[in-house]
Amino acid sequence: MKVTVLGTGIMGSGMTHALLTAGFDVTVWNRTPAWASLLASEGAAVADSVASAVEGADVVITMVFDADAVEQVATQMAPHFPADAVWLQMSTIGVEGVKRAQRVAEEFALALIDAPVLGTKAPANNGTLVVLAAGDPQLIERTQPVLEALSAKVVRAGETIGDASALKLVCNMWIASLTAGLAQSLAFANALKLDPSLFLEAITGGTNDTPFAHLKGASMLADEFPTSFAVASLLKDIGLARNATASTSVNTELAETLEHIFKDTDQMGFGGEDIAAIYRDFLRPAAATEERAPQQ
Repeated sequence: MKVTVLGTGIMGSGMTHALLTAGFDVTVWNRTPAWASLLASEGAAVADSVASAVEGADVVITMVFDADAVEQVATQMAPHFPADAVWLQMSTIGVEGVKRAQRVAEEFALALIDAPVLGTKAPANNGTLVVLAAGDPQLIERTQPVLEALSAKVVRAGETIGDASALKLVCNMWIASLTAGLAQSLAFANALKLDPSLFLEAITGGTNDTPFAHLKGASMLADEFPTSFAVASLLKDIGLARNATASTSVNTELAETLEHIFKDTDQMGFGGEDIAAIYRDFLRPAAATEERAPQQ
């Protein structure tokens, strides 16, 4: 089975590594060619255009930053898309974004699966992501070998394109909440003149413990934020979640607060660093954060 990966940033490059490790024939393309070229030494074929990248592919994966990028790539690949290939749209682009992708797929009769993933750099490299899949069950079955190479499990979100992307937004709001809650607890411990690591020790093994707290907590306490999931990326996803629920009656107060916190961190110059970097925002004096507080 020949797989094409369009977009070789943190996630796309990791997924390519997992596919190559599983023995797939993989072709890659990236808007910045240097990023794709790094994968040549691992055995990936590097294409110089989207059109040449999808030639002869059985499965085409898009893993780019946002809906605009997906639509641009889709428009370029559509006229050259192999008749029997399946398009796994795995970027986090929200409900409206995947509808834009679906319109391109319908115009050019492309077989599309809505398949965003849960996980960051290490799970992508290790092939232990969680895939959220929605669409024609038969198409999902056809791509099962690829999904198995990329993931620890596949969650079937339904047959409607968009349901998997909606579920991804729900999950990322949970990630945003966990990260902010952790940063606040560690910052409170610091303010109360406690060793913040005592918080992590206190929750260890209890019902409110989570591996995520120890992973991101260690990063926060070391003040080191190598990027697995960038602040700017999660900020984008919070915005997508808010847009998706704008016409509903759900209370979005927490989402608005989380958006403010991550936006503040981004404006501090840490948008490219890992989401754990919001800890720096919690450690700032209150007067400094109030300057950027949203107007009521």
